[in-house]
Amino acid sequence: MHQDADNKAPEKGIITKKRGRLMATIASVAIAGAIGLGAVTSGTAPVMAEAVRLDQPVQAPSFADIVEKVSPAVVSVRVKADVKMTSNPGGSGFFDMPGFEELPDGHPLKRFFREFRGDRGFEQDRRSERRRPRPVSQGSGFFISEDGYLVTNNHVVDGGSNFTVVMDDGTEIDAKLVGTDPRTDLAVLKVDEERKFTYVDFADDEKVRVGDWVVAVGNPFGLGGTVTAGIVSARGRDIGAGPYDDFIQIDAAVNRGNSGGPAFNLTGEVVGINTAIFSPSGGNVGIAFAIPASVAKEVVGDLIKDGTVERGWLGVQIQPVSKDIAESVGLDEEKGALVADAQEGEPAAKAGIRSGDIIIAVEDKPVASPKELARLIAGFAPGNEVDVTLWRNGETENVTVTLSEMPGVETMASARGGSQSSTMDAQFGLKVTPAEDGDGLVVTDVEPGSPADDRGIRPGDIIRTVNSQAVKSGKDVEEAVSAAVKAGRKAVLVQIERDDASRFVALPTGEG
Repeated sequence: MHQDADNKAPEKGIITKKRGRLMATIASVAIAGAIGLGAVTSGTAPVMAEAVRLDQPVQAPSFADIVEKVSPAVVSVRVKADVKMTSNPGGSGFFDMPGFEELPDGHPLKRFFREFRGDRGFEQDRRSERRRPRPVSQGSGFFISEDGYLVTNNHVVDGGSNFTVVMDDGTEIDAKLVGTDPRTDLAVLKVDEERKFTYVDFADDEKVRVGDWVVAVGNPFGLGGTVTAGIVSARGRDIGAGPYDDFIQIDAAVNRGNSGGPAFNLTGEVVGINTAIFSPSGGNVGIAFAIPASVAKEVVGDLIKDGTVERGWLGVQIQPVSKDIAESVGLDEEKGALVADAQEGEPAAKAGIRSGDIIIAVEDKPVASPKELARLIAGFAPGNEVDVTLWRNGETENVTVTLSEMPGVETMASARGGSQSSTMDAQFGLKVTPAEDGDGLVVTDVEPGSPADDRGIRPGDIIRTVNSQAVKSGKDVEEAVSAAVKAGRKAVLVQIERDDASRFVALPTGEG
């Protein structure tokens, strides 16, 4: 024991001495560092840098004033549908299974079925037949007029028969459905009460910029009035929801139940209506989409006036203009909407628009894409005459189209062809044969890795035109290609039909 004590004593002294030297070294470094950072002149009295002080603290803007102003106009929307509840002793319902009633009350299976059904009054229900409302969905909405008109999403009210509006103070009021527009996912409800409601106005969303603050108010997960904030992340988003996609993307926390709720700017105006989220989990990941105020204002006005929305209709199938397609027709940039098919008997065909035309303007408003053309045409009422500018055969042409009303279900022109075997056009990697109807060439084989294969052409496709010239034989194709080469074109525009739908692809001529 003594030996051990003697051995430990020197170690303790060494540790103490080392610790002392270490602390002295640290103190020296700290002092040197302070002098080296703070001194600006040499001498006995170094001048130290002054601490930065602000008269007012720098912080993110408060949204409290906006929230206080707009919250009374934002509501929760509860939707119910009538469901027929039937049951009888001899019925075949799930809960009328033979022997169910004979199970002991404490039996796990009987308890399971009752709990799964969600109703303890099983015996009484079996003796009755009635309709009762059940919850279908709940979302958000907001008043746009003092007399009780409010806006929400179509998918919130879809399938509902009973609608309840829950005010920010908890008051519940029955509402009726005025009208819906599934294509833009908008709906209007009306509350009939003898009082004036706090309401909000739509903003001019053309002034909304990426990076602007937005405040979302709604009813996420049925929790009630909830406020979140973020910025505009992007404009003009196309998420495949419909033909008029032009969403504002925001990063404010928007979740299920926020649908139909408003996104405000910092002056308390509605810049968009929250309608969709991108989320693998179903919760917020910072990507939400809002219907722009300009779209909502127009649609909501029509719904209040007529209960429905009427849109102009051209009657064409359209596709984007790619770089190759623009080159093949002599356009100097990728713009417009390429007419893949002008349906017979519809307004466009009656006005002389045909497959291969590129619509580049409507009423002198440039058309950048098929989506923009759809939105422009939809902005006119059926029966209106509109001036349409086309790009055809390397020149612009103007036609006047009298729009009709958009049908409920779009129809497409159909064409069918046969499939025989012959060879043609090794330049594109295709084998074709004349169509049975004598109009076009049927693709019988596509060489892997060929220009045709790269552009998605496959056996069974029907080639109708090449550079707007009808083709019925390989010779017709060769003549169209030769004409394009002489004109200095690097590609030819080929019209393909597949599954009763028409589209265009640009195939290289091999020149340039």
